[in-house]
Amino acid sequence: MKNMLAALETRLAELPVRVSVALPGGQRIGPAQGDVHIALRSPAALVALAQGQIGSLGAAVVEGWVDLEGSMRNVMAAATSLLQTDPVRGNASWWSQTMARARSMALHTLERDAQQVQFHYDLSDDFYALWLDPLRVYSCAYYRSSEMSLAQAQQAKLDHICRKLALKANERFLDIGCGWGGLIVWAAQHYGVQAKGVTLSRNQYDYVRKQIQALGLEGQVQVELCDYRQMADAPYDKLASVGMFEHVGHANLAAYFQAVRQLLRPGGMALIHGITAGGTKNKQLGAGIGEFIERYIFPGGELVHVSAVLHDMADAGLEMVDTENLRPHYARTLWTWSDALEAQLPQAQRILSAQTDAERSGRALRAYRLYLAGSAMGFEQGWMGLHQMLVTNPSGDLSAGGLRGAQSDYLFQREYMYSKG
Repeated sequence: MKNMLAALETRLAELPVRVSVALPGGQRIGPAQGDVHIALRSPAALVALAQGQIGSLGAAVVEGWVDLEGSMRNVMAAATSLLQTDPVRGNASWWSQTMARARSMALHTLERDAQQVQFHYDLSDDFYALWLDPLRVYSCAYYRSSEMSLAQAQQAKLDHICRKLALKANERFLDIGCGWGGLIVWAAQHYGVQAKGVTLSRNQYDYVRKQIQALGLEGQVQVELCDYRQMADAPYDKLASVGMFEHVGHANLAAYFQAVRQLLRPGGMALIHGITAGGTKNKQLGAGIGEFIERYIFPGGELVHVSAVLHDMADAGLEMVDTENLRPHYARTLWTWSDALEAQLPQAQRILSAQTDAERSGRALRAYRLYLAGSAMGFEQGWMGLHQMLVTNPSGDLSAGGLRGAQSDYLFQREYMYSKG
């Protein structure tokens, strides 16, 4: 124990921020006045701190075994330096990959996917509204210029997607996993499409229905509470899926992209936007981080490297025509969300307490504080990526498209995406 404490005190002295630690027995190590103060109430939490298992330490914070004081930015600066292993280092053994695939298949049935989505997104609409932009876009923003506010950057992201898809009036446009409806409403209002969104979240479904009615878009925008695998009204001209394939599971990615192709008309285009793993072999982040997210935030969520995503896309018969990494955009988005939540903690606690008892609401708030700031840190560090992948469903008609052999609506140049006209 003495050696562990001595090693921990040495590590604390090397951190970029001052961290003071109160041990379970009352002893204190680190500076008397710290930027971050950690009070440990269990020996297990002390071991997690000493070993740099920051995900396990985060779980102890959520469960009330550790008290944490300090700004989330200082907390994450300390957490990054406390790590003793690379969070993206994966296990490439045959057995580990076989077990991961079996677990993935078990986690992603129709029933379990619905339950897992509802666990996260049906927490409380008012809670999310505290720190999201007015359109409630719960995905990576696009900071076309560094001066943009979150609201401006989210509108820029919606338009970025619409431009990439070259949406045109009266086209049938589908959004798989439509969230609170920001993209389908934007596409209908600014590009004149006939838009439809699908979600598994009852709260989101109810909210989008009310928005459609309030905006007078009943004849142009639809929303359904259903799984994309249950849709029977194909084909669509264009399709988007934003922040969705992370929930599909690695074992189901091939089937997911086959469904995307079946929903698209020949020659149509789809924009797939999602979080990818920073490493090629890890299915989740190490140091207990992946287990934390699985337990408290996204049950059933899985990350795969962009190369694996593109592999399954190609196997499904889709052609990738453009890929863009927006990783630092998501870091800034998440820090903005984190700062907004931190500025309204008492109100957030009141909102969550109205949904459930004080103990559960306290755990939820502590989990989200760590999740938002920790994810911002993860994207800054490159432990995760955020890719937008534009794909086509080749028509087989060599004369279709702007260039012979295009076989799709894609122009095979990028100027149309960025034109202000």
